Parts: sequence; C-alpha cells; structure tokens
Amino acid sequence: MTAEPQSEAERVARLSDEEYAKWLKKIKPQNLWQIEYDWPFWARTGQLPPPGDWRVWFVMAGRGFGKTRMAAEYVRARAEGDGSLRIALVAATLHEARSIMIEGESGLLAIAPDELRPTWEPSLKRLVWPTGAIANVFAASEPEALRGPEHHLAWADEVAKWERGVDAWDNLMMTMRLGEEPRIVATTTPRAVPLVRRLLKEKGIAITRGAMEANRANLPESFRTAMHDVYGSARLGRQELLGEFLEDAEDALWTRDLIERCRFLPSRLREGPGVGQSTPDTDPPPTAPASRRGEYTRIVIGVDPPASTGGDDCGIVAVGKGADGKAYVLADHSVKGRSPEGWARAVSAAALAWGADRVVAEANNGGDMVVSTLRAADVHMPVKKVHAAHGKAARAEPVAALYEAGKAYHVGAFPELEDELCGLISGGGYEGPGRSPDRADALVWAMSELMLGKRGHEPRVRVL
Repeated sequence: MTAEPQSEAERVARLSDEEYAKWLKKIKPQNLWQIEYDWPFWARTGQLPPPGDWRVWFVMAGRGFGKTRMAAEYVRARAEGDGSLRIALVAATLHEARSIMIEGESGLLAIAPDELRPTWEPSLKRLVWPTGAIANVFAASEPEALRGPEHHLAWADEVAKWERGVDAWDNLMMTMRLGEEPRIVATTTPRAVPLVRRLLKEKGIAITRGAMEANRANLPESFRTAMHDVYGSARLGRQELLGEFLEDAEDALWTRDLIERCRFLPSRLREGPGVGQSTPDTDPPPTAPASRRGEYTRIVIGVDPPASTGGDDCGIVAVGKGADGKAYVLADHSVKGRSPEGWARAVSAAALAWGADRVVAEANNGGDMVVSTLRAADVHMPVKKVHAAHGKAARAEPVAALYEAGKAYHVGAFPELEDELCGLISGGGYEGPGRSPDRADALVWAMSELMLGKRGHEPRVRVL
C-alpha cells in the first residue's frame, strides 16, 4: 500500500501525465522558477510550524530529517514578512552557526532567491534582509553575550550539544521580550542532557519528532542503506536515526544524573552556582580546583591508542588530583584519524599544556611500540605503559564508584566523552557511540593511576 503524499511536491510527482498537464496550466510559465523557493510546496506536513499558542517550537528528530531546512525556512518567512524583526541565531559555536545555519546547504543564504537573499556581514556577525530584518549570531559557549540584546525570534540549533546548555538557554529566553509573541525554534538530534529533559517537560512548547526515513526522498539510497545496516538495530541508531529520546542504558556504569551531580563549570568554581547550573548532591570541596596546573598536586594524561591509522579515536584525557584528594577531569584532547606520529604529537601537546607528571598509555596493541612512538614525539615526556587484563567495563567499575562516592568530578562538559561513559554497561558490554569507548578508556587509565594506583596497574573489583 502506497503511503499518502506528505508534501505538495510529492502529490504533484504522483500525477498522471494528463493531470500533470492540467496542473501546469494553472501555473503561469513566468512563475515556474519560483517553485524552487516555495517552501510550502516542498515541505512535508511534519516540517511546517505547528498550530496553536506556543513560545518554543522544539524539533527533536533523527539525522537527515530536515531540521535545519525547516528552521531556516521558518526564520526566512518571518524575516521576509516583517522588516522590523530582530532575530538571534544561536549554535554551539560561532563556526557552526556560520557553516550550518548561514552558509550551509540548507542555511539561510542558500534557501532564498537572489532578490530576497540576506546579506551576510561576518565582521558584525549578522545577517540583514532586504526587508530590514536583522539576525545576530551567538555562540552557546559564550552565554554572557546574550545579556543585553532583545529579540522577537530566535533559532537555537543542536541544543543537545551545547556545552553550557541550560545557562545559554536561560540567557536566550531572557532576550525574548520584543513584540506580542516572541518565539524560538530549537532543533536537535535527541540526547539525554539536562536541557533536552527540561524542554520535554516545560509548558508552552510544541514538539515535533521524526525519523530519518521521513525524508527518504531527499537522501541518497546508499546513505540510508549504510545507516540502517550499521546502526539500525543499535541503541545509537534509535537515537540518531529514529530520533528517539533514550534515557540511560540499563545497568550503565555512569548515568547522566550521576555526571551532572559531579560537574563543576569553570565559571562557577569561584562564583558559586549560576542560572541553570546544577549543584552536586555531595558536598563540593571548600575551594574547588579550576582548570589551572598550580591547583593540582598531580596531573596525568590517560591515553588509549588506536589499533590502526584512520581507525578509532585516540583517547587523550587530562585528569588532575586536587589537594582535597579528589580527581578532576580537566580536558578531552582526543583525536581521530591521525597517524601514530600525529596522535603522539597530540598527546605531547596535552602533556605540555597541563604540565603533566605522567602519561599513562594502554600498550596492549603495539606494546613497546606505543611507548617509543610517544617518546619520539617528546623525549622528556614520562610515559608509563599499562596492560588491560580485563574488559573495558570491568576496568571502569571501580572508577565509576569514585563518582558515586563524590571523589571524581568533571571541570566543564565533555559531551563525546560523557556519551561513551554512559554507554559502558556493568558486567561487560558497550552501548555508546562509535565502535569502542576510546575516550572513556583513556579517562579510566588516568583515574586509576591517580586514585587507584596502589592497587596495581589497573583497577580491580573486590569480590566479598
């Protein structure tokens, strides 16, 4: 049974030759070129703004659903219709705002005809439409930049990957005070982070969900097949392709809530908790260490080298031990697709940046070659090789217990690393992104060296 057409374009494509000829007669030849830019003609039902009285349109859908295009078209329609609008464009970074929201294939510069296309002024970080509407660009990593401006409309892109998500969102909301009905369209692939959880529960939010397959007419068949073959039955596929919001994996060693309880944002370490920042349930240290070398008794760089060039990530994680005896994850310097010399230089740079006391590297794959590669990159770098006698999850269990006991914290947010931690399953198994939790393994080696060193080269579980 053929599914009902989801757009006017799909309906026209299914017309018979006779019906198509009749449809063409209704369209003036001089207006045919405009169809390319007529979004209501191309948009699927689920890509159009929802009816009703909402202040936030939250589009949470799988990769390839068309989130960027639908948000850009919504902003375009409003800007072309009202020259008085002041608009905020917020992405994780300024680079992503420019490369995706503005200059991307579905960005604001690509979707409008020449005579209606806005002018991009990179030095001022703003777009100006021929109607007079103005959009300013902001980075969610710098939420303080949103203290002051006022807006009628905002587009918040990939909010689940914002490093300071809640803080940036709260500052954005406080700028939405122009006009009778200020509105935000927020787009993201689902991830179980605090901001997404909050938006799913708040009132006044219209939610659009969807899977990659809804946009199959605009995606290469080879891409769709590859995605389903590799990720279709995996947890990651449910999240990234089907757009499902998945809470923590069953029996995960780390949960999102646990990590949030053990997080300090750098700006809050001296100022105290700010807007939207969570406070750990355990008592924080009297003077929480910040991201500076002098505030730690030791700093270790944990390394999980890739088995081959161009394969998995090389996990490179910096962990410090404070004077309070607690461990603090300081940075994730992991790299991907590097040659042995390339990832060794990245390790050397991380060790130099933090003034690390030691580099701890897993040597199961390559043995002494791993150590010699690292020392070739930096002859002065102290390297300790460790061997994995047990699986990654088994090694990680005592480290996860440090978090539960309030003895391990994250100084800032590390989305990719934290996704891997939450994919490690008690008793073995991995349900996180990628083939292997390389970043998480690097963290485990560093934490084990700092906090569990007296127990040997790797953490062990004591069985009573």
